[in-house]
Amino acid sequence: MPRPISIGLNAAIIAIRDLSPVILEVRLPGMAQQRASQPSPTSPYAADADLAALPFGPFEPRRHRTLEMGLRSWVKQLTGLRLGYVEQLYTFGDRGRRLESDESEPHEVSIGYLALTQLREHADGGAEAQLSELGWGWRSWYSHFPWEDWRADRPALLDEQIIPALEQWARDAPDDGNKPLSPKQRLRLSFGIDGPVWDEERVLERYELLYEAGLVTEHYKDRGLAPDPAKPLFGQPMQMDHRRILATAISRLRSKLKYRPVVFELLPQSFTLTQLQETVEAISGQHLHKQNFRRLVEQGQLVEPTGASSTSTGGRPAKLYRFRRSVQVERPAPGLRFGSVGPVGKETSQ
Repeated sequence: MPRPISIGLNAAIIAIRDLSPVILEVRLPGMAQQRASQPSPTSPYAADADLAALPFGPFEPRRHRTLEMGLRSWVKQLTGLRLGYVEQLYTFGDRGRRLESDESEPHEVSIGYLALTQLREHADGGAEAQLSELGWGWRSWYSHFPWEDWRADRPALLDEQIIPALEQWARDAPDDGNKPLSPKQRLRLSFGIDGPVWDEERVLERYELLYEAGLVTEHYKDRGLAPDPAKPLFGQPMQMDHRRILATAISRLRSKLKYRPVVFELLPQSFTLTQLQETVEAISGQHLHKQNFRRLVEQGQLVEPTGASSTSTGGRPAKLYRFRRSVQVERPAPGLRFGSVGPVGKETSQ
């Protein structure tokens, strides 16, 4: 008899808080015993109740005409959050994405979404209180991918631990010919060593390489194995394949910055150019040269002055700007085409 399949919607809900990109996570420590005594075959949280997960909701075709409508509906109902930009990422349904004790349980297929929201809209605390009651909270995505944050400089973790461990793995890994590039070539391109620049969009490729090399917890959890004590493990793990879904969302958002004005979905209606730059830096994981960035903004004609100023910085009043929405009909790809960072963390042009 064929195994039944259940379909759900996973959302990587992203906002900016304290100059850091944060994601909404589900934490259910108080519900672990409840789920153990009353297991739900369609719940992605039952396997590892101590680990954070991305929000998950069912698709109910009788109530929602489209998948996106279903996503927006249950997020608003559960959290009080209003989602802005929403984009479908990928369907995640590989066998083994969760260890099931009973093969008769439905196999879970998740349709992953990237969703953006503004925390400033919920400053009254109502949504925060609602999230707290659910056991949900916000966390920097760099806790899961600390090697991706280059804003201060090239992370020391890369040269001190990650790259040596990957180089050892690449030397020993057999090349089975199933991939177009060898392990060494994939390492070189994904992590920008021995010549290539660090491409901030290759978040998923870097995570996949760490997963394959046994350098993240999920490699062992998915196989029901104990971690190799001889290997370090990097980044905070998540339930099931949710860190892979999140890596996909980060890659997509970093790419979108360059040809779609999605960054303005994370900003208030009026903002300073410094706020705009810091938001782009938070998402891209790079430090950007101030004058070069402002030249990009000016050339792109993405913003226009409001005529007002802000004194919140405590220094000279800073001019306030707003997104110039007409740019979306003036040209097909209005974005910020900033450069990537090189092997030593210096900005390079594209």
